[in-house]
Amino acid sequence: MFAKPQTEHQWLDQLIGNWSLQHECKMPDGSTSTATGKIECRSLGGMWLIAESSGESNEGDAWSSIMTLGFDLAQQRYVGTFVGSMMSNIWQYHGILEKDGNRLPLDTEGPKFDGSGMCPYRDTIEIVDTDCWLMNSAMQTEDGKWVTFMHGTHKRV
Repeated sequence: MFAKPQTEHQWLDQLIGNWSLQHECKMPDGSTSTATGKIECRSLGGMWLIAESSGESNEGDAWSSIMTLGFDLAQQRYVGTFVGSMMSNIWQYHGILEKDGNRLPLDTEGPKFDGSGMCPYRDTIEIVDTDCWLMNSAMQTEDGKWVTFMHGTHKRV
């Protein structure tokens, strides 16, 4: 009980603050969409990052989401969750920071776009600098290839 924040927890502090976001999606069927909005990232006791987002799609649909991220000392990896108003499933993350210290790939599993079952997904957070970070989302196809379908840019407000 009462774990103390470690270096891995402190890595998440780079994301603390208020950000504008722009996400561009290209779905496997070729359709595209964009979303703009805002994201507020805060720390929960130095152990967890809570990221609350809201915005609007290019079709005018409002959305909101909550992402949690922390570092599990017992598992020695980052863990977290993602839920959004536009979906009924919860995404459970796990990942290990890349050696360059700028990219955190978060693996998860979720429903295929065509509804035919589940498949692996990977959301990758990449720190560009103190005022910008990226989030890319990819899915793994049945032949093992990773296909990026979403690219998000977050700029400090």
